[in-house]
Amino acid sequence: MKIDVSLVKRLRDMTGSGIMDCKEALKEADGDIEKAVEILRKRGIAKAEKKAGREVKEGVVWSYIHPGNKLGVLVEVNCETDFVARTEDFKNFAKDIAMQIAAANPLVVSREDLDSSVIKKEREIYAEQAKAQGKPENVIERIVEGKLEKFYQEACLLEQPFVKDPQKTVRDYLTEMIAKLGENITITRFVRFQLGVYD
Repeated sequence: MKIDVSLVKRLRDMTGSGIMDCKEALKEADGDIEKAVEILRKRGIAKAEKKAGREVKEGVVWSYIHPGNKLGVLVEVNCETDFVARTEDFKNFAKDIAMQIAAANPLVVSREDLDSSVIKKEREIYAEQAKAQGKPENVIERIVEGKLEKFYQEACLLEQPFVKDPQKTVRDYLTEMIAKLGENITITRFVRFQLGVYD
């Protein structure tokens, strides 16, 4: 099947994938652009998983000050090489992550970073709420788990909907960047300052 050049360009603009990857995905999807996007996403996840164990010692500390100078973020984003750290794509990624932190105010990077006492406290609150609503004992645990998942989506940066494209999570965006840049990338740590707000 011959794939139209304009279709390849459109897919490339949508996903940021290489020309040959786009061509192959479109051939596999019989020219269906939505299917091709899905194929590329799956391949990107597979590529990212292969790179996950590789050491990240380079990167940037990115700063973002929100207009009005009342809110600021510092975030450390790491990659494998200085070469990738200096690319526009990597810098734009770091900037997007800093803006995400400013807008969505996560507590931690991932759920593994949450203190067990915080999770325990949330569980207790959700269980008490369910009991107060008269929910049966056998349903309470499911309600607690559901609310805990929602809490993770709000509190953990990687699980938040990405502010520039809420159809994907920050983790999805990170995975896409790993696939695109060909290196392991991690969001290591961040700090968010808001005038008059102290933790």
